[in-house]
Amino acid sequence: MNRCSWCNNNNPIYVDYHDHEWGIPNHDDKYLYEMLILESFQAGLSWECVLNKRESFKKAYDNFDINKVIKYDDNKINELLSNKNLIRNKLKIKASIKNSIIFKSIQKEYGSFDNYLRHYTKDKIIYENDKITNELSDNISNDLYKRGMRFVGSTIIYSYLQAIGVIYSHTNECDMYKEK
Repeated sequence: MNRCSWCNNNNPIYVDYHDHEWGIPNHDDKYLYEMLILESFQAGLSWECVLNKRESFKKAYDNFDINKVIKYDDNKINELLSNKNLIRNKLKIKASIKNSIIFKSIQKEYGSFDNYLRHYTKDKIIYENDKITNELSDNISNDLYKRGMRFVGSTIIYSYLQAIGVIYSHTNECDMYKEK
């Protein structure tokens, strides 16, 4: 199978992600939350690095149970910082907890995080594979920053929107490529 050039065909985790998850619309808030947390850890790193640690993140972050994560204290932060299977960046770990609190407040305000995203997307899928940011990622990023989230710059949000299927970016040489 021909895949996007960024997909490491020698990494079964990456291949499975590319073939069965990336770019497929997903409206489940638990998944949207997990991906936002993981994407925020990507800042300055490769997605493959984060993806390879995904199972460790699931275990360490209580299977991405937002109600548990928002209660993480200094002891839990220290536990996460000492976990060699994670990305041990104190600023990112602290931001993941604060971002979780803000994610939950957005859910309360909009009924779901998916509804929040739909406020911006109008239920449309964008087909483009030649950008790293766009007006949509700029707008969502700016709003999340205003609300107090961190590690959610426009490039990270663009990547997030690709991951959850809002932006469809399989490249022309990929067998999964399609237009509108």
